[in-house]
Amino acid sequence: MMTAEKLKTIKDDFPALAQLVHGKPVTYLDSAASSQKPQIVIDAMRHLMETHYANVHRGVYSFSAQTSTEFEAAREKVAQFLNAKSEREIVFTRNATEAINLAAACWGRAFLKAGDEVLLTQLEHHANIVPWYFLKEQLGVVLKTVPILQSGALDMDSFDKLLTEKTKLVAVTQMSNALGTVTPLKDIIAKAKAAGAKVLVDGSQGIVHLSADVQKLDCDFYAFTGHKLYGPTGIGVLWAREEILNAMPPYQGGGEMIEKVTLDKITYKEAPYRFEAGTPAIVEAIGLGAAIDYVLKNIDYAEAAAHEKALLTAAEKRLADIGGVKIWSQAEERAAILSFTIDNVHPHDIATVFDQLGIAVRAGHHCAQPLMQALGIPATVRASFAVYNTMDDVERLAEGVQKVKKLFA
Repeated sequence: MMTAEKLKTIKDDFPALAQLVHGKPVTYLDSAASSQKPQIVIDAMRHLMETHYANVHRGVYSFSAQTSTEFEAAREKVAQFLNAKSEREIVFTRNATEAINLAAACWGRAFLKAGDEVLLTQLEHHANIVPWYFLKEQLGVVLKTVPILQSGALDMDSFDKLLTEKTKLVAVTQMSNALGTVTPLKDIIAKAKAAGAKVLVDGSQGIVHLSADVQKLDCDFYAFTGHKLYGPTGIGVLWAREEILNAMPPYQGGGEMIEKVTLDKITYKEAPYRFEAGTPAIVEAIGLGAAIDYVLKNIDYAEAAAHEKALLTAAEKRLADIGGVKIWSQAEERAAILSFTIDNVHPHDIATVFDQLGIAVRAGHHCAQPLMQALGIPATVRASFAVYNTMDDVERLAEGVQKVKKLFA
């Protein structure tokens, strides 16, 4: 477990958490939507803009050369963090949504045809549903969905039945953004590979709390977003095997991604640059690199997971003891996210009351409407924990629930 001293040191690294909201200490429980930022990330981005900002790759002057070096260093940091074989396997995108859209538009349109099957799950965020639905509309690709069990875990018996020789891709979340359910990726990927299918993993939540070693996972695509990993918005990553990337045609055209342009013929660069048309998110990429530096220096994944599990367990127990509270995931493998409802109170009303108490949570369908339909509810309240949360935050969450119950009794 994380010591109280280390936890305080980490929390102090995130300046926004020292504020008051409506006169109350901030209790930030919405890291699944977007995490707070450590000072090192804020400083790295400000330093670049204050000292030697310039566009990358094309300038021969000092500012551009230095910025280009730092930008590509960020790509190398991502590659090392994911244990990719090469930084050439790292494509910078705006976020995980764009990363998955890129895979669907470039790989999907090139290698899928009418009748080919893409296997999804009921746990998916819309970002890992809608891009594949486009291919259903445009190409006649068949989408199939693995249901969940009553516990919130994936129904792996159904997965086994739905996975056939027609399955060309399995697109699956590493960890549900709405329930915290952790999917059995090792089993899923092994079975998919045995059936001849490729595997895309949405690691937006998983990379923060679980291993993101792409070689160990043995997936074919891995997408994540920087703003959940203590980095800035506007920067995400698509990792894919280099041979897959270089077999994919680009889907956006412009500067940077070309080798030569004439009015009669255009040739494209190798990956990753063929997928990075135009001026990239320079400051944001360097901010992501700083966030990775912070994680590697300050956060031990096993220690952080144990800390977050203790918070989740304590929060579940406190809310269950109050009564009239329904917790929506009992999956054996779950992490850092507590999705709940209170009898006869709309989730948005709960979140509004919480805000007056300085408690930040998310209320809604969490961009997972098929999952909400499977659960038979329109929305939940989601409290999500990060490495900087404490048992005091758990207690404030419980106090908030008690306040709501009194107000709406």
